[in-house]
Amino acid sequence: MSGTITVSNIGGPRLTLGFDRFDRLDLERHKAVHGKLNTPVLEDLVAMAEQVDMRGRGGAGFPFARKLAAVAARITHPSADQTRLLPGEDEDRRRPAADAVVVVNGAEGEPGSSKDKVLLSRAPHLVLDGASIAAAALGTQRIVVAVEDDEAARSVRAAMVERRMPGRVVRLSERFISGQAGAVVRAINGEVPIPPGQKVRAAESGVDGCPTLLSNTETFAQLAVLVSLGPDLYASAGTEDEPGTTLLTVGGTQVVEAPYGTPLSAALGHCETDAGQGVLVGGYHGMWLDPAAVFRAVLSRKGMAAVNGTLGAGIVLPLARGTCPLGETTRIASYLAAQSAGQCGPCRLGLPDVVRALNALSDGSGSVEDVRRAAGIGLGRGACTHPDGTAKFVLSAVEAFAADVEVHRVSGTCGQPVYGVLPLPVPTGDEGRVAIDWSRCDGHGLCAYLVPELIQLDRYGFPVVLGTDIPAWLERDVQKAVAMCPALALRVTTGMPRTGRAGKNGRNGKSTARRG
Repeated sequence: MSGTITVSNIGGPRLTLGFDRFDRLDLERHKAVHGKLNTPVLEDLVAMAEQVDMRGRGGAGFPFARKLAAVAARITHPSADQTRLLPGEDEDRRRPAADAVVVVNGAEGEPGSSKDKVLLSRAPHLVLDGASIAAAALGTQRIVVAVEDDEAARSVRAAMVERRMPGRVVRLSERFISGQAGAVVRAINGEVPIPPGQKVRAAESGVDGCPTLLSNTETFAQLAVLVSLGPDLYASAGTEDEPGTTLLTVGGTQVVEAPYGTPLSAALGHCETDAGQGVLVGGYHGMWLDPAAVFRAVLSRKGMAAVNGTLGAGIVLPLARGTCPLGETTRIASYLAAQSAGQCGPCRLGLPDVVRALNALSDGSGSVEDVRRAAGIGLGRGACTHPDGTAKFVLSAVEAFAADVEVHRVSGTCGQPVYGVLPLPVPTGDEGRVAIDWSRCDGHGLCAYLVPELIQLDRYGFPVVLGTDIPAWLERDVQKAVAMCPALALRVTTGMPRTGRAGKNGRNGKSTARRG
């Protein structure tokens, strides 16, 4: 995977130090480039992370020092300073320090992100240094690296052998929601790898029910750099409020290390691209910026907030000219709806309604208000962050592409094809979609009753199918609907193109009908 990704830096490398000389830094090369591993005690490590306000790099931006302190508060540690109980806490709830677990979240279910795979594949020892620093401070040796990518998994296993360190590498399923903290913990515990549906803090009960420090791959690499450089030298890059560098994945094919405070337009120029029709920042749970906002945007939490954007996990996706913005948005929304875990109403029914509203807006039969109303069901709701993130993505799109949306509303099309330039997983040919044999359909409506998430009835009582892949959690219900269709008209087809509007996307897959 990393071999197809271009890696560069702006202003000098830190995380990517040595990448210009080596495809992969083995242990010997790593030590030559980054130096010997140093493991400060817990109090010092917390103070260092607080001094530079280190934040998680997986998207949420949670303060790392608070995560570390939260785990420390749940374990019995030989240092007297760390045996103090929190207000109302029972000593019996604490676990031995050796039970604590450090988890490197290397899941990148987001199609537009490659930075963590690059780190794990090319600089695994830097990531393991960070994990080892945190584990030593907590007094444990339990380290788990959760990954989706084959190359990354092989690289980390080889690095663990080189270091002769205990540790586990756990493979995750490649799904959009697989990187959420609760889903990662469940996968490691051998459970269904989806978010748990309720708030469970890993620091309190994570892997095997033990206090767990779970953070993103880049976060642990940044921790290693912080300890190696010290807070003052670490803060020599970036801004006063947000020191250091960050990794970006630009256009899905370039990974760039840049200091906080770098203008977004400068990062795009470095990658020999521009704002195009607009830029998606933060990925498919992120926000669209129009070209004017891109010109003002700065790579930092504060800088992105100033233009109603988000840095998230460092995903930057410019939308090239010549493709339909509303069609691209609908295409991604369809993918996100199919990626749902199906645990709550905002996902099961809300996300399909968003896709329907976008489809109607695209052909001129709907309105922006319809889209806003449908997306509003997911805002701030759901068993996990998926419906909320998807809603924000869609709502930002109708604002950033207001001119294109207005043309669709008036004319039913903008005249541009949907080229599918925004990255999605490569179809395997096994994706299933619901289809109707109209030579048989008599409008009984049973299918809409059995799978309302995918089928609704029009005003004449005939089914209208949502053109998305069938989510895994809905497959059994779909098969039941196929088997019970009185007219034998319902089908499941495979090999369908994973794009917006059939016949206009320039990519045709084979369609193989199957029943039952």
